Amino acid sequence: QVQLVESGGGLVQAGASLRLSCAASGRTSSNYAMAWFRQAPGKEREFVAVISWSGGTPTYANSVKGRFTISRDNAKNTVYLQMNSLRPEDTAVYYCAGGGVEATHMKYFGLWGQGTQVTVSS
Repeated sequence: QVQLVESGGGLVQAGASLRLSCAASGRTSSNYAMAWFRQAPGKEREFVAVISWSGGTPTYANSVKGRFTISRDNAKNTVYLQMNSLRPEDTAVYYCAGGGVEATHMKYFGLWGQGTQVTVSS
């Protein structure tokens, strides 16, 4: 069974950049859409970005469009989220997820990592 492990989170000031990684282990397959979601304290988990198994044109939440970039390296079984111009409202636990379709809702993703904390201070 495939496991996803996120890394790269941290504490940064507004305007800084971070790159998150999500590494897959176990019996891996590239035949998954991969997505990033995030969840702030007291809020529900929300969609951030998704990319198809082939790495086609990604989809982004409006709140991160133009600032975040999702990419994947199937040879390394890894998906990335480059986050630029970070804002305090980006503070959340960031989760990567795998699913059978390139969708933007949690219900379409059945494989989840444990999350990595991103904190943006002003």
